[in-house]
Amino acid sequence: MSTFDPGFLWGAATSSYQIEGAVAEDGRGPSIWDTFAGTPGAVRDGDTGAVAADHYHRFPGDIALMAELGLRAYRFSLAWPRIQPTGSGPVNQRGLDFYRRLTDTLLDHGIEPWPTLYHWDLPQPLEDGGGWPVRDTAERFAEYAALTYAALGDRITHWTTLNEPWCSAFLGYATGRHAPGRREPAAAVRAAHHLLLGHGLAAEALRGEARVGLTLNLTHVTPLHAEPADLDAARRVDGMQNRLFLDPLLRATYPDDVLDDLHEVTAFEHIHDGDLKRIGAPPDYLGINYYAPLLVAAGSTPTRSAYVGSPLVRIADGGRPRTAMGWEIDERGLLDLLLRLKNDYPAIPLYITENGAAFDDVVQHDGVHDTDRIAYLDGHLRSCAQAISRGVPLRGYFVWSLLDNFEWSFGYAPRFGIVHVDYATQRRTPKDSARWYAEVIRRGSL
Repeated sequence: MSTFDPGFLWGAATSSYQIEGAVAEDGRGPSIWDTFAGTPGAVRDGDTGAVAADHYHRFPGDIALMAELGLRAYRFSLAWPRIQPTGSGPVNQRGLDFYRRLTDTLLDHGIEPWPTLYHWDLPQPLEDGGGWPVRDTAERFAEYAALTYAALGDRITHWTTLNEPWCSAFLGYATGRHAPGRREPAAAVRAAHHLLLGHGLAAEALRGEARVGLTLNLTHVTPLHAEPADLDAARRVDGMQNRLFLDPLLRATYPDDVLDDLHEVTAFEHIHDGDLKRIGAPPDYLGINYYAPLLVAAGSTPTRSAYVGSPLVRIADGGRPRTAMGWEIDERGLLDLLLRLKNDYPAIPLYITENGAAFDDVVQHDGVHDTDRIAYLDGHLRSCAQAISRGVPLRGYFVWSLLDNFEWSFGYAPRFGIVHVDYATQRRTPKDSARWYAEVIRRGSL
């Protein structure tokens, strides 16, 4: 039996643009995802987050459902354009009032609020001014963090600055697969640094009673073959996916080999004296989003990819079962990742802030019997328990996701939720995985 400490934090996660809807209500300004989703061909089936799961209007019922499932924490994101419509200047009190109501309702149900300040919905006026590739955006982010903390800091203890800055930088500015849809490798590298700087500046603004961390999407990277070309390809992918963010955050330095890989892309003038000291101020915790491993091989033809500076790498097929997203399933990769963090980096409390899978759920007359999702979650939670038994300071787990939602450029086709959402009626139906997860929480064991 895999047993968790009574203090282990059990939660579920969502993000603002994926579930809230109400994109033009109560003074909310446009975000880069509103603009991107409105671009023909950018999102599957032309889907947008305009309505999403209508959480903006239905949050009381959603929180009641969280309480029914026994969740002890809820990780959600704050929509920057709802709070500060242009990305600078005064706050929109109606937007803050929504998050006050949300937070108070969570606390009334005994659920700890875990907000993320930025989950990809940058106010469009800031992108018009250059977006994350320009330093000013990091400074505006710190101002937004301070304004938000002043309004909600008396209610909230744990604050996450950024969600998955790798995606914001390299899917947003290198491949164009995410908003704002730019394909500028040098801009992507600058964006990565300014996102990290934004974290550092925001963390300074939030210091006090707050506990401040951030969330990275990390993975376990292995080479296809133990040959020099594949070994180098794996080093490069690990450098861009993992170490480009872990090293400045936890060691206050960029990895030398990654800088060497990028020297033909940028001269690094955007890195100023004192930046790494700010970025590397020790966070109170690190959030980890883990979904799948990466098996890497050397490529034969140069390609444009998210791994800027490394055009001759490719992701290989490991022959494992896959989710509906095409992602390989390997819970051992999560254990290996957690052990690496324990062995290679300074000790820091860790939380799994996202872990889950999309499958082709079928609604039947007696519910949604998502046995594949249960098996996925069970395997990954067992890896968490093994990691804890081996000394990893893992303090909590947030399943992705509470609700089916808008899955970015894939639209509404993939379903990650443990609660099914009928988008036509907005009816919520807990899947078998929700009841299974509730029982795991109740027992504290698998």
